[in-house]
Amino acid sequence: MMSSKRVYLLMIGLIVLLIAGLFGSAYGIQGLLRTKSVELVGLKAKLTALNQQQGGLVQAKKDIATYSSLYDIAKVVVPENKNQAETVRQIVKLASDNNVRLGSISFPSSTLGNAGQVSPTGATPAPTTTSPSKAAGAALSQLTPVLGAPGVYVLPINVSSDSNYSSTYPQLISFLSALEQNRLTAQVTSLNITPDANTSDRFSFILTLNSYIKP
Repeated sequence: MMSSKRVYLLMIGLIVLLIAGLFGSAYGIQGLLRTKSVELVGLKAKLTALNQQQGGLVQAKKDIATYSSLYDIAKVVVPENKNQAETVRQIVKLASDNNVRLGSISFPSSTLGNAGQVSPTGATPAPTTTSPSKAAGAALSQLTPVLGAPGVYVLPINVSSDSNYSSTYPQLISFLSALEQNRLTAQVTSLNITPDANTSDRFSFILTLNSYIKP
């Protein structure tokens, strides 16, 4: 049988081994935690960088959307061609919407020549060859440069009411307001009013519009 002294020493040894094991485990856990802490700091740094990149991309998309809309608005506000047929159609529609009857719509004399005109028989003449310089000059016919706005031109348009159907003052005011809110007829530069000889509250008129164009 083991003596009590040996049992005591054995117990002391077991306790020492247990304490050493606890210290060893604690040191190992501390090292593991230190390693994981470094990894966590690295992951946080990467996450911060990704968030910054994502924020930059979001801002870039917002800027693209903003400037794209501005570009589209600029193209709408300043037409890039002299589409007279569309301009005439819009003026006639605005007059009709405001119960105003028009007699004529005219443009300045053009130097475009006969290319693209329809003959009395309905046939279109064969296109002629034009040099780039002549084509550029033809594209600017009827147009006047706008001072202080390079590349922007103004096309004056004369509009006359139907002499047989005069307009009331409210109809005329509504028609003028609609013209100035339209993108192709942005400015009324002159207006001549003639009272109706038979009806005092009705008028005939002749007005000049400025249509701003960016060829």
